[in-house]
Amino acid sequence: MKKEIYLIGLVILELFASCDSRTEAEKIVDKSIEAYGGEIYETAKIDFDFRDRHYSIFKTQNAFEYTREFTDSTGTVKDVLNNAGFVRTVNGAKIDTLSEERIGAFSRSVNSVAYFAFLPYGLNDAAAVKTYLGETDLKGEKYHLIKVTFAKDGGGDDFDDEFLYWIGGEDFVIDYIAYSYHTDGGGVRMRVVSEVKEVGGIRFQNYLNLKPEDNETPVEEMQALYTSGQLEVLSEINLENIKVEAISK
Repeated sequence: MKKEIYLIGLVILELFASCDSRTEAEKIVDKSIEAYGGEIYETAKIDFDFRDRHYSIFKTQNAFEYTREFTDSTGTVKDVLNNAGFVRTVNGAKIDTLSEERIGAFSRSVNSVAYFAFLPYGLNDAAAVKTYLGETDLKGEKYHLIKVTFAKDGGGDDFDDEFLYWIGGEDFVIDYIAYSYHTDGGGVRMRVVSEVKEVGGIRFQNYLNLKPEDNETPVEEMQALYTSGQLEVLSEINLENIKVEAISK
C-alpha cells in the first residue's frame, strides 16, 4: 500500500513538472518579482517624487495608469498615461493641441520612470521577451544574466530597446541593469544600485546612472567596461517620499 501511494505521488509530481512550461528566464524573473514584493504589486498604488515631479503608479497584468504632476510657467501640469492613451491637463483644463510627436515624447518619459520604479514586476508584461544568457560573475558575486527585448505588437514606441538584468544567484535581487535605446538620439546606459528602501512590503532601489565614452557601445559590452572602470557617472536616479497604498483590484 505504501509503495502504491509513493508511485502515485511520483506520477503527480511528474504531471506538475510537465505542466510547467515556463522557460528558465521566466522562472528566474518570477522569483525576482517575489523577492521584491510579489502579489503586493497587484493591489498597490505607488507614489513618489523624482526630479521635482510627483508620480503615481498603478499596474496590474491587464491595466495600468501612470500620472505625473509638476508646476512650470504654464501652471499646474498633470500627465496621465493609461490603457486609453495619454492626456495632459494644465490647471485642470485638457490640452487638445499637442502634436503626435509631443504626445509620444511625454508618454515615453512617463513610462520610462514608471518602468524602472516598478521593476521587476513589469518584466512579466505580455510584450516582454526574456532570454536566459547563463550565469556570470560580477564584483565577486554570481548572477543570472537575463536579456529582455520587446515584441513590436504591444511593445510601445521603444519596442526595439534591449535590456540586460543581473539577478542575484541566491537572493534573486537585481543589482545591475544595462540597456540600449534608440529614441531621443539613442545611447546605452548601465545602472548600479546605490540605495535600497522597503516601503509597504515592496523593495525600491536608487541607482547610479553610468554611460560609456562611445554612445554606440553594444549593451553586451557594458559589464566589461564597468569592471574595468571605463564608465562615467552621468546622473543619480533617486526616488523620494515613497508611499504605497493598498487598493482593491
